[in-house]
This record gives sequence, C-alpha cells and structure tokens, in this order.
Amino acid sequence: MCGIVGYIGNENACDIIIDGLKKLEYRGYDSAGIALYKEGKIQVRKYKGRIANLEEHLKNEVFDSHVGIGHTRWATHGAPSDENAHPHTNGDSTIAIVHNGIIENFVKLREWLETEHQVTFRSETDSEVIAHLIGLYYEGDLLEAVYKATEKMEGAYAIGAIAAAEPDRIVAVRKDSPLVVGLGEDCNFIASDIPALLKHVRKIYLIENNETVLLTKDQVKIFDQNRKEVKREVFHVTWDADAAEKEGYDHFMLKEIHEQPKGIYETLTRRLDESGKIALDGISLSKEDLDRIDKVYIVACGTAYHAGLVGKYAIEKFAHIPVEVDIASEFRYRDPFVNDRTLFIAVSQSGETLDTLAALREAKKKGARILSVVNVVGSSVARESDDVFYTWAGPEIAVASTKAYTTQLVCMYLIALYMAQLKGVIAQEEYRRILEELKAVPDKLREFLKKEKSIEELAKKQYKRESAFFIGRGADVGISYEGSLKLKEVSYINSFAIAAGELKHGTIALIEQDTLVVALATQDQLYDKMLSNIQEVKARGAYVIGIAKASNREIEKQANDVIYIPDCADEVAPLLAVVPLQLLAYYIAKLRGCDIDKPKNLAKSVTVE
Repeated sequence: MCGIVGYIGNENACDIIIDGLKKLEYRGYDSAGIALYKEGKIQVRKYKGRIANLEEHLKNEVFDSHVGIGHTRWATHGAPSDENAHPHTNGDSTIAIVHNGIIENFVKLREWLETEHQVTFRSETDSEVIAHLIGLYYEGDLLEAVYKATEKMEGAYAIGAIAAAEPDRIVAVRKDSPLVVGLGEDCNFIASDIPALLKHVRKIYLIENNETVLLTKDQVKIFDQNRKEVKREVFHVTWDADAAEKEGYDHFMLKEIHEQPKGIYETLTRRLDESGKIALDGISLSKEDLDRIDKVYIVACGTAYHAGLVGKYAIEKFAHIPVEVDIASEFRYRDPFVNDRTLFIAVSQSGETLDTLAALREAKKKGARILSVVNVVGSSVARESDDVFYTWAGPEIAVASTKAYTTQLVCMYLIALYMAQLKGVIAQEEYRRILEELKAVPDKLREFLKKEKSIEELAKKQYKRESAFFIGRGADVGISYEGSLKLKEVSYINSFAIAAGELKHGTIALIEQDTLVVALATQDQLYDKMLSNIQEVKARGAYVIGIAKASNREIEKQANDVIYIPDCADEVAPLLAVVPLQLLAYYIAKLRGCDIDKPKNLAKSVTVE
C-alpha cells in the first residue's frame, strides 16, 4: 500500500526520489519522507500529509546527495504523524529504512530491544523495529545486517535500507510485498511499482519472495535467502509513461472511465483467433483438465470480488460448473474444501493484493490448479499461478477501479465461454451470439459516454445526500455492489447494496421518505419483478434512479429519474450498466469537493492483511 523509491547514481537523489514518489501517489498515503546521505551523515525529512508538504519543507534546503530512499506511508500502526512517517532510523541515525508491509511480531521484538538492548523508540510504528534491528547487527556490512534482521522478523515486507558508513550502496529485501529494481546507466533504482521508474528506465528486475538485493550505481546483485546469488532475466517495460498522465481530464478516474471502450476492445480482440474463436494465451487448460474440475472458486477483494460475482453468473450459465465466490481475507481462515479437482481463479488488478496472494498459496498447497486474472505483467499473483489471463486495461492510477473492473468482466466472460466450448456444453449459435454481443460493447459504450452530461446534471440533484441504497436482480446484483462501492469510495456517502428480492426480509425497514434508491433493471427476464421492487420502495417514499435498457421505457412510470444504457443481451448488460454508476459516483464526489483519485484512508494496492 505504501510507496517506496530508492536511487543511487550520479544525479540529484532528492529530486529523483520525490518525482518517483509522486508517481506512486495512487497507492494511497497519509505522510511522506526521504532519507539522503550527505556529508557523512544520513539526513531525514518526513512529514504528515501530501508530498507537496514535504516539498514545501525541502525548498530552502540543498541536498547534494547521490543516494537515498523515500516513502509514502498509509497508516497501519500509529496514527498519521511526523514521528510515525518513514524513513525510520536507528538510535544514532546511522541506518535508515523504508518499509511497506506489516511486521507481525513487532511487539515482541520491540520489548526485546527495549529491555535487552536499551533501545528508545521514537514512533508507534512496527517499521521502526527494522531500523533498530539492522543497527544492532551492523558491523560494517549492511547486506549482512539486513539478513540477520530479517531472520528475526515475521510478516510481510519490502524494505529499503542505507547506512552512513556505506554511502555507495542500497540494500533491499522482499517478502510478500511488491518490489522492483530499475536498471539505468551509472544508476540504479528500487521501487514498489514500475510507474515510479518509467521516467528514467525501461529495464526492470522483478524481485521474488525472500530475495535480497544489493545495489550500487554500477551493478545490481540479487541473493536468495541462503545468500546465494540469483540470476534474473531483465523485464522490458513496453507501455508508455504517458498512459499514466491525465491527458486533459480533471481526474485520472474520469480519464480511466473513458478508456474503458479501448480496454474492453483490447482485452477481447487479443483473445480471438482469425476464425473469431476464443484462443486464450497464457491458459493451457485442456478438455481433460476441465473434465477433472468439479468446482471453481473465484477469490478476490473489493472491486475484483464484484467482478467475481459476475464471473460466477457467467461460468455457471455457460459452462455448467458450480462456482463459489469468496472474499480473499476470509478464504484461508475457514479451511475451504479445496483439492486437486478444484480450479482456483484469483482476480486482482495489481497482482500484489496480499489477502488474495495468501489465499492463492493456501489453495495451491491443497493441490488446486491456479488461474489468475491480473492487470500487471510479472506481478506476484501472475508469477505464482499455473495459468494467467492478463487484462489489457493499461495502467490504472485512480484508487477507485473502473477500467480494471470492466476488463476483468470481459476476462470472466471469455473464460466462461472457453470452458463451455471445451466441455461441449454450449451450442455454436449461442457461442457466436454472446461473442457478437461482447464485440458490440466498445462502440455502444463510446456512444453512451457522449451523453455523460446528463449524469452530471443528475449528480447535481443528489450530491448533498448522506446515504443511498443500490438494488438489482440476477446479474445486476453484482453491479449493484460495485456501484455502491464506487459511491462510498470516492464521495464518502454511506451506501448499501442488496439483492432486490431481499428488501422485504428486513432491509426495507430503512426505506423512508426521500431515501435515495438506485435500481438496476437491465435483465429482461427479471424486468417485471424489478418494477415491482421499485414500487415497494416508492410506496415508502423512496426517490428512485432507475438504470434500464433503452427499449424498456415502462420504468419511467415508477422511477423519478432513469438512465438508459444501449440495448444489449442480458448476459453482457453488466459491462454497460456499471459505467453510469461510475460516472454518477465521480460527479457526486466532484461536487462534494472530494479527493477523487486519492480517497482518504484508501490505497490502490492493498499489500497488508
């Protein structure tokens, strides 16, 4: 969740690190800091708030330094404050570290350091323990001290460390938190994610679990946990750094909403062969493999979990395989029934979501086959999977996911149709019909986005509300959950989603005069039942915004306002229905003055449990 950047070379380390940290702001943070080697000492500057606050404090200082580490923190242990911000140092400030993750045994380590070694702590964080441990074991070799310190630690971490006595090196280590190394000319970098480095390098080392890295300006060495050097292939980044810029949009979120037609098109067409049939690169499932599968688990968090709900609908409908969708943070703690006849589908935008990664490893230990749907090439989830289905969303910067979600939906449809075709349980006419419907979505979405002004006008009528309900049936239930999440993520409105048929089983007690209800009614076979559910809430005074297909106008008699999506098959309606909900959340948040791309308390890549 936090952002790490480190640099060693011949240029001004301060400017390079600050610039890199800005490229990681999408990960979410509440403080920022930097540690630089200068005139035989390590100089640390760290402050609560945005990077701009750090820059303001630095503007009157000159740091002629060529090595340093920087950090953006998302609070886990200790409230956001200057003291709890990173980097942290040991007692005499000869060692500085930055840390992403959680040290699970930090209380025990802290007590041991305080009682046995008279260490005085200056923060409430678990991370400060790392600096003191490295300082305790330091005898002139930073690499060796880091090894000894990590042997004491339990939990997840990506760590960058520098020492005043060794200004020509950075040491970094990774366990369950993302870490990459950038390879430059007479310089090298560490970072939590590739965008931090693209201004400077295109050659990357993807660091694996339990690996330690030694960087000088001239070389990079990677070692395993047994201190043996590891050879690593260079990963060449091919996507354009400009993709991470706003390109004239007010916010990344709005830009990424408008990039969805392209993302859907790319994700779809790259998986169709010359005859128009689905050919999934990266997936080697054969008919024999599939015949052995008697259950599918789709496991994910947040928005990816909502994509999994639509995936369940698609796989069960087309491939006739039972599917269970589970929240990753709960999956491994309930001893799920998983064996070598289980297909485990992990869904993660970043491919670094720690809960999803932990659930994946648990399923793998029990013999399950692992298929991942991820957006980031070379991410941990991708590397630890048997089969990988990459979305083609491109870099997603806004914390609230939009284009990653819709491309995940496309992946789910393609996986479902691919399975159905392998099993021989779908008629060719039906197979072709759904594919044609999917191919039509990008153009329909482009046309819909031309009318977004009407949704902005609708937002002007609703942005002062403090609560909302989302309801739907069938495939619309998962979209209701996602629409509700988008609203609460970016506007901070207390939002709740429920299957419309469940309203009368308790929740309808909360509906009163002028309660806002967003009702999705895009499923033709359930349309009449949704109209009845709308009548139920209207009878209790609700203000209803309906979402329906363009040809289904009866909803106007029930809803106060209606947003129409282009006509389409029920099966693909989720791809179109979610977009007005994204736009509604965006414009409401904008009118409320919210920090849309970086909502409070949230992070893009959740790398702690």
